[in-house]
Amino acid sequence: HGECYVTDDGAETDLDLGHYERFLNIATTQANNITTGRIYNNVIQKERDGAYLGKTVQVIPHITDEIKRNFQLLATTGKYDIIITEIGGCVGDIESLPFIEAVRQIKWDLGENNAIVVHLTLVPFLKAAGELKTKPSQHSVKTLSEAGIQPDILVARCEHSLPDEIRRKLALFCNVDYESVIEAIDTDTIYDVPLLMQAERLDERVLTKLRLSSRRKPNIDKWKDFLYKIKNSKETVDIGLIGKYVELHDAYKSIAESFVHAGAINECKVNIKWIQSEELEKKGFNFDTLGELDAMLVAPGFGDRGIEGKIKAVKYARENKLPFFGICLGMQVAMVEFARNVLGIKKAISSEVKPDSKEAVIDLMEDQKNITAKGGTMRLGAYPCALREGSKAAEIYDAEEIKERHRHRYEFNNTYLERFEEAGMLAAGVNPQSELVEIMELKEHPWFIGTQFHPELKSTVNNPHPLFVSFVAAAIENAKRKKTESHNGAKESKNGKKKAVNSSEV
Repeated sequence: HGECYVTDDGAETDLDLGHYERFLNIATTQANNITTGRIYNNVIQKERDGAYLGKTVQVIPHITDEIKRNFQLLATTGKYDIIITEIGGCVGDIESLPFIEAVRQIKWDLGENNAIVVHLTLVPFLKAAGELKTKPSQHSVKTLSEAGIQPDILVARCEHSLPDEIRRKLALFCNVDYESVIEAIDTDTIYDVPLLMQAERLDERVLTKLRLSSRRKPNIDKWKDFLYKIKNSKETVDIGLIGKYVELHDAYKSIAESFVHAGAINECKVNIKWIQSEELEKKGFNFDTLGELDAMLVAPGFGDRGIEGKIKAVKYARENKLPFFGICLGMQVAMVEFARNVLGIKKAISSEVKPDSKEAVIDLMEDQKNITAKGGTMRLGAYPCALREGSKAAEIYDAEEIKERHRHRYEFNNTYLERFEEAGMLAAGVNPQSELVEIMELKEHPWFIGTQFHPELKSTVNNPHPLFVSFVAAAIENAKRKKTESHNGAKESKNGKKKAVNSSEV
């Protein structure tokens, strides 16, 4: 249902985990993510190892015990006051049943004041009736109660504010304290949610239920400052995101959020213009429309669909000095375009598109050539990257070495590196162990950078990614330049008309 979020240790997870990193500014790991497949795989492996001594393996207790073990596994990795476990889906889903049962058991095992259940429900607004309806929440809690779980706190999603009588009705029919009915009203931005939850005193209710006390008041001044900048931007830029999955914006969720973070730092609102790369391949596409953009990002992806459209977009950005950012496949197509139109390698391509190509400037990594399994076998997780002294990348990062997250099989073919660098396309970042090229940048260009890694996966509210911050700044400068040129052009045109009038009068 969206992008695959990758952690530092190479775990391929649900995109929701990215929200936790972005909000908390804390790197997550494999221990922060549990899947049904992994639970069943662990149980099967334990049975093969003889851990169950020949007993019949059942959902209860074997699957639920493994789920409970994973719930508490994170607690062994550090010293924490609270472990938050989010269970996706809806109450009553077949897939969720073992997890719901595990929650029931763990609450019983740990005791009433050591585990609480926060239940998220929907309170829809019916336009025809002009009122909020509590029935979906009542039935959801009833279904949960049938599984042996009574929610301690009810968080009600709603379009309109909950009147007092609705809160009391929810408290009565759902068996929760009035103070534990929390309003979660729709907002303009997801970054409003922490402040709204604090206003509803959700944090206080959780501490009260767990019989914990806070040592100090939360300091959220930086968060408020971030929100203020989002809502009171001084500049606006249009950045084109060119990809093959643009119909589903969540496919590029981390990129979109990275633009929010970078926009706040630059006090700028970033309008993303979603462009389907296949549209650029159609005959008659007007590439002058790309000139309306202030910058261009060619997004990650897999396969050959839409590749030629991306290559054409890169060509436009390179030739017209439009700030360009290529990520993973975006970087790879930029190298293909440069090889074709600058180096004269007309049949340049990636071996992902043409496996038998003799001019594969992007090729399968050596350690991937004998791998046939697709799942979990890519180059995954964080790897070091040494930055080239004097490069734009080194200036942006203000560092000599960085660590960034990867998810790919194909890399720049170093056989062509010397020719690229002679023509001005520099390897600005290289893995110190494998010498794989991680960053390429065009020397004679205002801002043209391609990364093999995914910088969007490390951008957070407190630490916007430096590449995105610099890219948005370049977009602002380009927008100002275009505005100045347009103003000067209009001025010259006006003066020309005046001269024409004067000459005719004479």
